[in-house]
Amino acid sequence: MLKKNQVILHSDNGSPMKGAIMLATLQKLGIIPSFSRPSVSNDNPYSESLFRTLKYVPIYPEKPFDTLLAARKWVGGFVGWYNYQHLHSGIKFITPIQRHKGHDEKILKQRTGVYLQAKAKSPHRWSKAIRNWSEIKEVKLNPDKCKNTLNKLKLAV
Repeated sequence: MLKKNQVILHSDNGSPMKGAIMLATLQKLGIIPSFSRPSVSNDNPYSESLFRTLKYVPIYPEKPFDTLLAARKWVGGFVGWYNYQHLHSGIKFITPIQRHKGHDEKILKQRTGVYLQAKAKSPHRWSKAIRNWSEIKEVKLNPDKCKNTLNKLKLAV
């Protein structure tokens, strides 16, 4: 039974989050664990990308933050870097702010032009077509899993 103002930690089904030490710590703190269903996610692909980058960025602190203010300062700097400098492979090496402001289409067209010029100048250096720099219209979380699931459903029908 949930109490008023009960703290719930929602996470994926990753082994660190389901490990005995983590679950015991949550129980000790009075926090209820909640897990998403395996291979099913309604999460936002943008926030998932942010958290994955956060976990694996080389500048992630090795030690706990001394104060809440220190943690907020570090996260603020990370978010600024992530949105304004970090080029995202899932959106054709564009920053989130470039995409948000609608600058991505122009940048991608310029990249296509540069590649076409380079290929025209030295066609012998190109074994296939230029890289696809077309604009990404829709971003999905785990698109390969979605495609495989759709294919399986079509076969079952």
